[in-house]
Amino acid sequence: MSRKIIIDPVTRVEGHGRVTIHLDEYGQVKESFFHIVEFRGFERFIQGHPYWEAPALVQRLCGICPVSHHLAAAKAIDQIVGIDPDDLSPTATKIRRLMHFGQVFQSHALHFFYLASPDLVFGMDAPVEKRNVVAVAGADRDLVVRGITMRKFGQEIIKAIAGKKIHGILAVPGGIHNALSMQERDYFLDGKEIENIDTMIAWSKEMVDFIHDYHIKNKKLLDDFAAFPSGHLGMVNDEGAMELYHGPLRAIDHEGTITLDDVPTDDYEKYFSEAVAQWSYMKFPYLKSLGREKGWNRVGPIARMNVCNFIPTPLAEKARQEYFAFAGQKVVNSTMYSHWARLIEVLHCAEEMKVLLHDPDLLKNDLERKGQSRLKGIGIIEAPRGTLTHHYEVDEKGMITKCNLIVSTTHNNDAMNTAVKWVADHTISRKGTITDGMLNQVEVAIRAYDPCLSCATQAMGKMALKAELYDHNGQLINEKYKG
Repeated sequence: MSRKIIIDPVTRVEGHGRVTIHLDEYGQVKESFFHIVEFRGFERFIQGHPYWEAPALVQRLCGICPVSHHLAAAKAIDQIVGIDPDDLSPTATKIRRLMHFGQVFQSHALHFFYLASPDLVFGMDAPVEKRNVVAVAGADRDLVVRGITMRKFGQEIIKAIAGKKIHGILAVPGGIHNALSMQERDYFLDGKEIENIDTMIAWSKEMVDFIHDYHIKNKKLLDDFAAFPSGHLGMVNDEGAMELYHGPLRAIDHEGTITLDDVPTDDYEKYFSEAVAQWSYMKFPYLKSLGREKGWNRVGPIARMNVCNFIPTPLAEKARQEYFAFAGQKVVNSTMYSHWARLIEVLHCAEEMKVLLHDPDLLKNDLERKGQSRLKGIGIIEAPRGTLTHHYEVDEKGMITKCNLIVSTTHNNDAMNTAVKWVADHTISRKGTITDGMLNQVEVAIRAYDPCLSCATQAMGKMALKAELYDHNGQLINEKYKG
């Protein structure tokens, strides 16, 4: 007798999808698919708009990571007016970087404290009523209060710079439209009205210690769960250090061999292609040199840790060294280490924000530069979820004729599918039954990548996931909705 098992929605992720698992004639998992069933349309309807509207328009892709889209588009539009990243004024560059660090800081805090922490505090097999931040607050109030306050700090940074926490405007072609005032700067330093930056650094350090202790207590589970070899892609600076705003792209394989050797972001088209599949609207980027099967990469915190030589802030660098010493590997390929890497980046962003808040260039009025107009612009940035590409081409009147977006979650498409396959292999095949806890493990594997599926597919509306199980004849034998 068949059962209906439907997950609707996938909890604590931002996006809409469906998982299907196909069994062979012996009841073993043959293949599985993480379908993204929203239509991809933003690249088309932005065409015909003037280029200067792009940084504002693309924010509407998402309410979670609008700053990342705003800044990636801004970097591309800078090039259309003839300004490369090194040509921006110091004030414009540093204020953009400050807002970017605030975005990564608040987004990572949102994911860890609100979305991931229930799995860590209560375990993957916890009852449904425990899988939310309210239950975590009941178990560890201080943890949640700190998470809320840390996210607020990052949002306040964004608001001070762009006017609003969500969908604010900072960038103009070739620069920014305003600098910070001394009063706005001091708001984050003196702690009179909001927890100051030194507190943010201290709390971030404590959260890194928290996740380190968690890994000590759960090492085998975290080492093994959804662990698989893959490539890793991220941005570094000219010295090979972690870079989140601008620098060359580096990729390595699962053993650390370089597969993309610090290439300029403007040359991304030479190295990357995108595949499509009939069963998903989300594309599959890969390195041309390695081909579709072997050329895909993970992006985001775990990838950035793997590709960089060091982190250029002292506390985060010490944490990075402890991370790899604990893992005992040159390259970490265990999905659940993403949370630890994410918190190291939180600490790094807090350290970077402190340096910038003390920089006098933030208060200057050298805001905008002009150059010789071009017909093409490419902006790449390390968004919270990974490498984000915005590519625009315009006509002689400055109207957008082409837009290509490679979103972080799109890079992780193969990784998420592989993680789902790992869970299916290790639960359905070996256990022979399907429980709610096992289905939550599918969510845990996807959630570790902090996917933003509406960004990746550029869609609006309800976000949900449905899980379906098919036998070797292609007949639906199980589907499950949760809730």
